[in-house]
Amino acid sequence: MSGRDVYEYAVIRVVPSVERGELVNAGVILYCQPRGYLCARAELDEPRLLALGAPVDLPGVRLALAAYERACGEEAGPLCGEPLGARFRWLTAPRSTVVQTGPVHAGLTGDPAAELEHLLTRLVRPPAAVRTAQIRTART
Repeated sequence: MSGRDVYEYAVIRVVPSVERGELVNAGVILYCQPRGYLCARAELDEPRLLALGAPVDLPGVRLALAAYERACGEEAGPLCGEPLGARFRWLTAPRSTVVQTGPVHAGLTGDPAAELEHLLTRLVRPPAAVRTAQIRTART
């Protein structure tokens, strides 16, 4: 396959208190229909989540994030027989739960896996300055 194809993605976020509306981006789900690609990756920054001050069930959040990742794989449980597009639509349907996805966005890519990594860095992982400060703090 050559050239660039349309892909869709949504940020997976954790909203510990739906009433307050505060959230932490915790992952990305990316679907590229022309390339038969569907993948979700989660990287929960637990200290960042806990800093919001709302009580949160961390084991439950970890389990929910892992469910997004599993739902995209070969062993997708109840979604296993569904086409990738149907899985993506189901996973990105609006929910008012602690773990939910944001709006669906689109783009063009020649490499969906690399695009997913790029989106994780840009939208989920702390900015480089914050990561550097965290590393310095951990060393002292």
